[in-house]
Formats: sequence, C-alpha cells, structure tokens
Amino acid sequence: MLKLNNLSPVEGSRKQSKRLGRGQGTGHGKTAGKGHKGANARSGASCRLGFEGGQMPLHRRLPKVGFTNKFKTEYFIVTLSDLDQFEAGTVVNREALQAAGIIGAKDSRLLKVLANGEISRKVTVEADKVSQGARTKILAAGGEVRE
Repeated sequence: MLKLNNLSPVEGSRKQSKRLGRGQGTGHGKTAGKGHKGANARSGASCRLGFEGGQMPLHRRLPKVGFTNKFKTEYFIVTLSDLDQFEAGTVVNREALQAAGIIGAKDSRLLKVLANGEISRKVTVEADKVSQGARTKILAAGGEVRE
C-alpha cells in the first residue's frame, strides 16, 4: 500500500546538484565554470534586469505607444444569461451576484448589464448601468430596472 513513509521518487527524476570548485576530475574545478577574470568571475557579480552590456536596451529601443487614461471607469459586465439563473421576484444587485459567485467578493468595479442572451424570469435589477437592449428585454419579461 502506498503511504507517505514509503514514497520515493521515480528512478532518474532526481538530479544531483553541480558541485563547483571540487577538483579537476569533476569537470567544474579551478574556475568553477566562471571562466577567467572579468566581472562575472568575481563574487557578488550580477547585472540589473534588461542590461545588455551597454547596448541600448530593448525597452528603450522600442517606441512608446498609445495613451492610458488613469481616470477611466471600468465596469464588470453582467449578461442577461447570467441574470436568468436567479429565481423570479429576486432583487439582483451586487450582493446577490457575489453570493452566486458571478462577481468576486473583492471586485470593486461598477456593474453594467448587457443584452447578451435571453431572460425569461421577472427579476428586479439594481446596477450602475444597463444597456438599452438589456432594459427592453428585462421589462418585456416583466422585470424592473433600478439604476
């Protein structure tokens, strides 16, 4: 029977670490794979991320593109097919959507309802924005929209 005390790795899956500077017979003796002299042969030698030996680095060679609006309002999109899983007569708001697992518990984006899919139940929708098509379909199903 397989238990924690008799587990062992598959043959050949574990590789021994390279032992550096332990004699010429190992193949990693003398300079320990670091070559002769130079900055990278010294202890503590490392260069910053993106450094290309003095050549203009890639992140500076490529052009800047576009514009990012830091004041942009982001919406969490909810479709009518998402709303159709709620019982008739339910008030569908942020708390109800989080309880159903459609929205994450810490998601702070505004809610917007779009008309993708169909809705067949009479529900009251409380959202920050509702598209015109979604509003029409919700009202046609006998529901109510509150913004």
